[in-house]
Amino acid sequence: MANIIKVLKGTKDILPQEIDLWHKLEKNALEIFSRYGYKEIRTPILEATELFARGVGDTTDIVNKEMYTFEKSERSLTLRPENTAGVVRSFIENGMSRLSTPVKLWYKGPMFRYERPQAGRQRQFHQVGVEMFGIKEPTADAEAILLAVNYLKSLGLNDLEVEINSLGCPKCREEYKRRIKEVLKPEFDNLCEDCQNRYEKNPLRLLDCKVETCKAIFEKPEIQKVIKSDFLCEECAEHYKDLKSYLTRLNVKYVENKLLVRGLDYYNRTVFEIKSNNLGSQNAVCGGGRYDSLVKQLGGEDTPAVGWAMGMERLYSLLQAPEPQKLDGYIVSNSPADAFELAEELRSQGLNIEFCLANKKFTKQLEKASKVANYALILGDDEIKDGKVSVKDLSNSNQVTINRCDVVKNIRK
Repeated sequence: MANIIKVLKGTKDILPQEIDLWHKLEKNALEIFSRYGYKEIRTPILEATELFARGVGDTTDIVNKEMYTFEKSERSLTLRPENTAGVVRSFIENGMSRLSTPVKLWYKGPMFRYERPQAGRQRQFHQVGVEMFGIKEPTADAEAILLAVNYLKSLGLNDLEVEINSLGCPKCREEYKRRIKEVLKPEFDNLCEDCQNRYEKNPLRLLDCKVETCKAIFEKPEIQKVIKSDFLCEECAEHYKDLKSYLTRLNVKYVENKLLVRGLDYYNRTVFEIKSNNLGSQNAVCGGGRYDSLVKQLGGEDTPAVGWAMGMERLYSLLQAPEPQKLDGYIVSNSPADAFELAEELRSQGLNIEFCLANKKFTKQLEKASKVANYALILGDDEIKDGKVSVKDLSNSNQVTINRCDVVKNIRK
């Protein structure tokens, strides 16, 4: 055991006893998203590094610190740290802008970020997410938020808080950035190193800082006054007002959070997070918003878009694992050939069936059946000779001997 190779730090095996809950996350996603007209897309795990540098933003922690990047054949490649940029790349490359709007896509799969592993977050982690292209109106924002809430409710998660904010458009946001920098300038030396680096490049990201000393600075009255000031232009203010009206009409409870900016450069106007109080300080289970400039920024036509992503490990940590699903039947027999033949016969008709490959003692087989199956299908010498099977209901020990051809009907009944 001294030379055993272990799983890499920040990665995790998803074991058979855990997989049923993962299947539930994926099954509910397919069902709920399909009701809203979303189609699944699967993009490569590996993309050109330039995609994330241009799309996610070279001022973000993801691009600066967290990407798994390597050189191959003189080209820089990166394991995807998020999937919005990849979906946008596919949208452009495959001419989806020619489709009737809205174009609604959803995805699931692994992402990779080099960061400190913590509760519900790994270096290889999984996300489920949606992207909607072609609609600039706040109806799209409202539907995206409602879809996220309804998906979470389908999983049994109701203790949730929706936070929203508007970052405005590039025009009105510039004045807000200027005011943020101005009021924070006297505090510059007291800011953390990351915030000092963001001060010039992306001052809005300062508001997203989780360092306690920085959070205390942002709570000062003169700084709060600027943060809470109304900087939106008339068009952005109307968009935000309508979004809130739709959410109220749809019974989506929300709170406004002026410090909510999200960690990616491509967002504009609407940003939102959905939080669970059961996850401690890192309690966001969903994050997203509008990114109207990203398609054009990556070489496509000017296309409004909105979307969100959820960390599946975090969702998993909030849910109770279902009871392991039992087999329909377990064949108990000391004739492996006959057991094998019956197993295949029943499997071909849609039942989940196993038998003892090792041909253990009859009592051991019955013991195994009681643990893994709903029915023991007993195939002794008499049953084999008469073309029958003894079916034992393991929930109540009732047993009947029936014709072999009636086994499926009896079990399904």
